Amino acid sequence: MDANDGFRELSRQECLRLMAQVPVGRVVFTRRALPAVRPVNFTLDEDGAVLLRTSVTSELVGAIAGAVVAFEADAFDTLTRAGWSVVVTGTATLVTDPAEHERLLRDGPRSWAPAPHEVFVRVAPELVTGRELVGGRTLYGVELAP
Repeated sequence: MDANDGFRELSRQECLRLMAQVPVGRVVFTRRALPAVRPVNFTLDEDGAVLLRTSVTSELVGAIAGAVVAFEADAFDTLTRAGWSVVVTGTATLVTDPAEHERLLRDGPRSWAPAPHEVFVRVAPELVTGRELVGGRTLYGVELAP
């Protein structure tokens, strides 16, 4: 990242704090050797892991279980030209422990498209990166037009 590109790099803690404020993100994975992206609702677990809830028979579960994926969440304000973007990269695993599954049924994400047989997917936060753009200013000293 160029120190003068107008963006500010976010710390891991800032990234996780911002992600916790939005309900939807995107899972980036490989589908038939090509990049694929799916929007999903999510929550963060206490350790910063991304938690998804979906149908056990979904194409997404088959594609990401056991794979390294990226998960991106963001928020932007087009009027002020400000926003942030965070990416969590890590291995996606199905939650198979019965006690953990019960805990997530109570406290985990709620599916926006419920299915009869749902599972939880955890994306480990192995790499967490993010950046923020403060609207109306750049580090180049150039003022943006209103």
